[in-house]
Amino acid sequence: MEMKCVMVIDSELPTGLIANTAAVLALTLGKKMEETIGPTVIDGSGNSHEGITTIPIPILKGDSLKIKELRDKGFNEEFSDLLVVDFSHIAQTTNHYEEYTQKIAAFTADDLDYLGLALYGDKKKVNKLTGSLGLLR
Repeated sequence: MEMKCVMVIDSELPTGLIANTAAVLALTLGKKMEETIGPTVIDGSGNSHEGITTIPIPILKGDSLKIKELRDKGFNEEFSDLLVVDFSHIAQTTNHYEEYTQKIAAFTADDLDYLGLALYGDKKKVNKLTGSLGLLR
């Protein structure tokens, strides 16, 4: 099975929040998908460079409603084997993880607004969910 990873980020966000959302999603992906990070490499001068992702990660544009829809679909039985990482407005407005866990516990799934989402898994399933979305430029 060929694997694929994409991020979908709300294209209406300011550039700084888009960058922050992508960074947070990428960190979690890196933790959950350690096998996709290559080994340290050495350049022609003998300097080392930490390994980076071995797979492309296109960043697609969406809006908060589309991201919420994708997140919900990602937990349907058909897509339950996909890794789904989300980043909500609650996470973006907290500075400490403990504060985040306390705040998010007070919200239902319907109350959350999503800034971004990452999906990783079977390429056909990821494409089925995101194939109609354009690149975020």
